[in-house]
Amino acid sequence: MPRQAGPGQAGPGPAGSGPAGPARSRRRGALALATGAALVTLAACGGNEGSTADKPDKAFREQGGVTKDAARQGPAPDVAGATAGGTVTVYLPGDPGPASMDPTDGWSVTGNSIQQALTSRSLTQYARDPESGEMVLVPDLATDLGHHNDDFTEWTFTIRDDVTWEDGSPVTPEQIAWGIQRSMDSDTFPAGPGTEYSQTYFEGAGSYRGPYSDPKATWNGVTVHGQDVTLHMARPFPDMDYWGAFEAMGAVPLGKASQPPDYGKHIMSDGPYKVESFRPNEELTLVRNDQWDPASDPARHQYVDKWVFKFNQDQAKVDQIMLSDNTESQTALATQLGSNNYEKANAQLGDRLVQQSSQCTSFLAPDFDSTDVDVRKAIAYAYPYQDMWLATGEVPGVTRVPANSMMPPGMAGKHDYFVDGEQFTYDPEKAKELLAKAGYQPGELTVRMVYYEPDPLAVAGQKVLVKGMAEAGITVKGIPVQESPYNTWTNPDDKLNRSLNLRGVNWCSDWPSGLTMMPPLLHTSAVYNTAHFSEKSVDQRMSEITGMPLDQQADAWGALDQKVETTWFPFIPTAFQNQLFAFGSKLGNPAGDGQMGAPDYKDLFVTR
Repeated sequence: MPRQAGPGQAGPGPAGSGPAGPARSRRRGALALATGAALVTLAACGGNEGSTADKPDKAFREQGGVTKDAARQGPAPDVAGATAGGTVTVYLPGDPGPASMDPTDGWSVTGNSIQQALTSRSLTQYARDPESGEMVLVPDLATDLGHHNDDFTEWTFTIRDDVTWEDGSPVTPEQIAWGIQRSMDSDTFPAGPGTEYSQTYFEGAGSYRGPYSDPKATWNGVTVHGQDVTLHMARPFPDMDYWGAFEAMGAVPLGKASQPPDYGKHIMSDGPYKVESFRPNEELTLVRNDQWDPASDPARHQYVDKWVFKFNQDQAKVDQIMLSDNTESQTALATQLGSNNYEKANAQLGDRLVQQSSQCTSFLAPDFDSTDVDVRKAIAYAYPYQDMWLATGEVPGVTRVPANSMMPPGMAGKHDYFVDGEQFTYDPEKAKELLAKAGYQPGELTVRMVYYEPDPLAVAGQKVLVKGMAEAGITVKGIPVQESPYNTWTNPDDKLNRSLNLRGVNWCSDWPSGLTMMPPLLHTSAVYNTAHFSEKSVDQRMSEITGMPLDQQADAWGALDQKVETTWFPFIPTAFQNQLFAFGSKLGNPAGDGQMGAPDYKDLFVTR
């Protein structure tokens, strides 16, 4: 899933995805763009020396594994020392947040991490193991993780009978089937995760257009018998239990009550919190849902009285708040820390500065049709990596390390290779040599891109990028936008988008499989294929891999990663990611959600 366009990113990234981070968005709406971010937020170029993080205290960590516990039942085990009450304020620097709360549209690290934890339940979900910190796939609306036939073309989930909406009415299997059916509507939810998974694996994929786009058509992809919801597949789908953890695989009120786009402004909650107010790009306030029954939920808690999420915050101001330890900061957390304050925060906050691994990769995405492989390599050498990380609030060696592949560290099947025989670094002279090979004199190649103007770091970074690329013989034409760059990049009908030849994406795996990294980025016409890469042989190979025995798929995805990048190089991996979260002194159990690469909202509380 896409990660939102934040200060350290371009602009991606799921969910859990991808459209994961973020690729998951869009995430659609704003997701942490790694690539775009990279484009949008560069640091002063000229060299990569003198980093304050040359000897980081927190070494970059690979993502841990995911286990399963199909028998887990509610209530979730109490968190040691947890107390009820209080308000938690979450500052999200440079992050516009979700454009809609509609669960069918949710495919971004920012939106999904909030909604899946607090407001919108799904067939399955993740719980954090308090000892190992690893994530465990457990039941949610379903009583277990589902049952499948021998070839994974049919999955049945038995739905709990004790889950209610915020108005006290029961959540029914029919409402879950309706939510799943909505995910087939790619025209209505063009940046939602159903465009990748429902419209690939569910019966009717490629022909049934969804309940809003094709209201007279019938769809037999999901059937209901009593409390059982059965999903019928167009092809084998062994990962359905993971896909079930997306809120798009949850309940939605029937009929006009969930009519888009209005429903995204006033959703019904079946989680521990409900929406009190929502102002896109500004603020989301959640309060206790008194109809949520903890006995029905194996992973969530309801310790906090109120959550206030503040989007598009200024990184410098947020750092000042979090380091002050005043009343405003004590019950707050920040989803990012400026690199210039890393050493101070590491010494002052201690365990309250949480480093979270994630299966996320940041990419630059040159337009595939209008560039050749030498031009793409030139751009890779013209990108000032460490300076960009510093300028955009990242800490080299802690939150960002050089990337050499599409698949991130820790993902099963990842191959280690170098596209050009060595790790790409900022090398203006090599960039000029490759441009000359492609027929360009210095300054002749013009790169057209957008950057996220509301973020001060993105604006400053854009100036640095212009200078750094100029030293490598590339002219940059940056166009400011007021919404997430994903809104431009993922809209094929957007006139501005059609004029660009450099985009980005920050993609996080939706679950631990190359299936959630490669097809969402490489398949012809995939929403987050911002490079517009299209090769029939690659499309065919991806289809073949999904039909292979499970024990062969991981290596096949890694081999495809290496073949695509060394043959065509459509995406320029700029970084593998960790995240830093700063927690106030009166927040208990500060931790990260390893599946989302976000704070662990489910287990947080205010100390008394």
